[in-house]
Amino acid sequence: MNQRNYQRELDNILREIPRGEKRLFLHSCCAPCSSYVLEYLSVYFLITVFYYNPNISPQEEYRHRMAEQKHLIECLNRERGRYPIQVLEGEYEPERFFEMARGLENCPEGGERCEGCFRLRLEETARQALAVGADYFTTTLSISPLKNAPLLNRIGEELASTYGISWLPSDFKKKDGYKRSVELSAKYELYRQDYCGCVFSKRER
Repeated sequence: MNQRNYQRELDNILREIPRGEKRLFLHSCCAPCSSYVLEYLSVYFLITVFYYNPNISPQEEYRHRMAEQKHLIECLNRERGRYPIQVLEGEYEPERFFEMARGLENCPEGGERCEGCFRLRLEETARQALAVGADYFTTTLSISPLKNAPLLNRIGEELASTYGISWLPSDFKKKDGYKRSVELSAKYELYRQDYCGCVFSKRER
């Protein structure tokens, strides 16, 4: 079976939609990962960035990353050529992450615990996207070379079916997306963390 090309699927959607008329609810894991995605998609969509990351520990780290997200959006909104970007901060609920991770503490990075974390964050994104009347939802997570894009897209499509809202397919590391995110992080002087966010990834750092 041929492997799906999520970037090509995204390109096909972008060719068809009227610019500036569709609303995208974008889960963001951090400012650096969202930088390229926002540069890329904000010329097509009205975007609300949803910052929901109960996996991040400690709370000071969470707050630092949230502040960087807001800083990036402020910078982008001062530039011409894209539609205004909004930001919505979700609840900081580390207890939900630790409940999900119970029994999975020793799973390797990228394993079952990470899949549960993806699902936790994307399900809340789908719920909130439906609540605000967005046309699509997706996540910045696929920009990382360490994240499993087919898995993320499978979870997103399952949740799209459950909640009745369209999933925007993506593999943002394509087209040098990750490389561009590094360049944009330097341009906007963004804090680039050295671990995914949870205590387990910090331990394996």
